[in-house]
Amino acid sequence: MRVLCSDMPSWKSEKHASHSFWMQFIEALVVFSLCAKICGCSDVDELMSTYPLIDGHNDLALQLRIRHNNYLSQVDLRNLSKVSTDISRFKAGHVQTQMFAVYVLCGAQQKDAVRLTLEQIDVVRRMCTEYQEFELVTSVQELKDSKDKGKIACLISIEGGHSIDSSLPALRMFYQLGVRSMGLTHSCNTPWAESSSTFYPVYKRENNSLTSFGKVVVEEMNRLGMIVDLSHTSWNTSFAVLSHSKAPVIFSHSSSYSICNHSRNVPDNLLLELKKNQGLIMVNLHNTFVSCIDEANISHVADHFDYIKKLIGAESIGIGGDYEGATSFPHGLEDVSKYPALIQELLRRNWTENELAGVLRRNFLRVFEQVERVRDQLSSNLPSEVQIPFEEAHNPCRLVLRRPDPRSLPSDQSSGAEGGLPGLLILATVLVLSRIFLIE
Repeated sequence: MRVLCSDMPSWKSEKHASHSFWMQFIEALVVFSLCAKICGCSDVDELMSTYPLIDGHNDLALQLRIRHNNYLSQVDLRNLSKVSTDISRFKAGHVQTQMFAVYVLCGAQQKDAVRLTLEQIDVVRRMCTEYQEFELVTSVQELKDSKDKGKIACLISIEGGHSIDSSLPALRMFYQLGVRSMGLTHSCNTPWAESSSTFYPVYKRENNSLTSFGKVVVEEMNRLGMIVDLSHTSWNTSFAVLSHSKAPVIFSHSSSYSICNHSRNVPDNLLLELKKNQGLIMVNLHNTFVSCIDEANISHVADHFDYIKKLIGAESIGIGGDYEGATSFPHGLEDVSKYPALIQELLRRNWTENELAGVLRRNFLRVFEQVERVRDQLSSNLPSEVQIPFEEAHNPCRLVLRRPDPRSLPSDQSSGAEGGLPGLLILATVLVLSRIFLIE
């Protein structure tokens, strides 16, 4: 049998095959390295350790009220059951800064909303000072310093303008207590701003979604250096604020209306105005706002990021999970420890390290810095003394400060002897107030 030399392997052909293998390996390694350089850190944990998350919205304080009546001494915030948030999971999810929502029900409007808000501020301040892993911060610099110290920074945000009871002095006092953001409405109108929800039939107005007093509220927030949050406001109110605010604003927990047509989400024309304002939309992860049904997955969430990025750029996007405020979250994003899975999906969709650094952290810092810059520019302005007209905010619990007239009292209350205890109390009040008004 004749055998050709070409049919037999030689050391030269083996050497050539080996050389070809190693050349292909080196080429693949170079390509991988270039991709890693372009796309950022090859490891999600590395990326999120370098740029840990600033999350725009979490309602843990509300759950502490509902489940534990704010008794912090009875819970361990390092490991909590029946909720999606605790310190251990913050760490696992690379959450370095959390904007904690201070929320009281709309039913408290016209009643004790201010007191309840103070109590919720108290519980946030307590948890962020009593646990060494947390640190309460009130400025951009303090936020940055907390990262260097390995702390989880706490920012306080009021969720709903009904918490200030249409009072600029109340707004200023909340700022003194550490509040650095406020949503103008929740699911109820205020006397001066309109909600995206029609659930509560209060303070309805036609063609006046942001009243003259509402504009003053925005101006005073600009002067203080408090971030204006438009999540939960109506689209008309949002447009009015965007045309009036001197500082960038945020939607702290809202998504794209074009992807999911829920009234809590933001339509394209409003997103384009937000871009002009250099503000931020922090994408909400709640199923109903992501997929418009009660089931969703990480891909649904990423679709919102992709769409908004294409429309107004990655520099306008952040994350506002809405954990503890909403009831259902996408598969794979069940709690605050799961944020790396979302970033992994965005990396898979070719988001760059620079884009994700913005989404995770830098975009919010830019907005907060600009809010502080506007505050500094307005530092010579005195606090506003504008008061809302009484007829605009009238309710049974709003006292009119004027000298009482005993003759206007009912006959059965004009005498302590005839009116019993209620009559005595009213008479005593009249006498005391009369004495006060007579003092020069």
